Amino acid sequence: MSNQNILEINQISKNYERKIALSSLSFIVEKGELIALIGPSGAGKTTLLNLLATILQPDSGEVIVDGKPITQYADQKKRAKKIGIIRQQFDLVGQLAVIHNVLAGRLADWGFFKSLFSLFIPQEKQVAMKALERVGLPDKAYERTSNLSGGEQQRVALARLLMQKPEIILADEPVASLDPARADDILDMLTKIAKEEHQTVIASLHSVEYARKYFTRLIALKNGELFFDLPAEHVTDEQLQDLYQLKELK
Repeated sequence: MSNQNILEINQISKNYERKIALSSLSFIVEKGELIALIGPSGAGKTTLLNLLATILQPDSGEVIVDGKPITQYADQKKRAKKIGIIRQQFDLVGQLAVIHNVLAGRLADWGFFKSLFSLFIPQEKQVAMKALERVGLPDKAYERTSNLSGGEQQRVALARLLMQKPEIILADEPVASLDPARADDILDMLTKIAKEEHQTVIASLHSVEYARKYFTRLIALKNGELFFDLPAEHVTDEQLQDLYQLKELK
């Protein structure tokens, strides 16, 4: 496996009772790639991300992360250094202040007592504030997170990823609950941060427009199988029409 390859998916399959979610799926991801997973609902995008996040296990095949089977990252601290997740639900604790949600990105590095103490006196506060500055929210550090807008909460989730510093970011429909202006803002921020930190991003998206605009490679799934895997600029409207079975691309 090349030193530049961060992920290798080898013939993975996953079934739910009689339904095939993924069928003999294989592809390789290089470090620093920005990949959008596209395809109709039920194509297997979320299942794939959950397998990469170790939330699910494949029925067959294997996932290699940085040269090692993903099973070797069972330890949460090891896994947190390799893989971070951002979802459309944000996965934040609404009752806590913003800074505490940001600092949650450091929990894999802290022991129990430091984590507990940080709830009363935030630890590594300066680093957290720098992360909030990078996502444009330094003035929101001590606000209750649930009081923020959806776009602001997703920025908090990005700041948490800055604290975690994973090599791979898995984004499951990260802008599905946002209006177009805020969705553009979040995807622009996510991809810029990933480029600056040389992180790899694999994001599932409903919007082909966003996929083409912000990502360099599009992997299309349909009925659990690879439909196409191409540089974003090489994907044609005809291929997208076939993928979504549309009479005309909308």
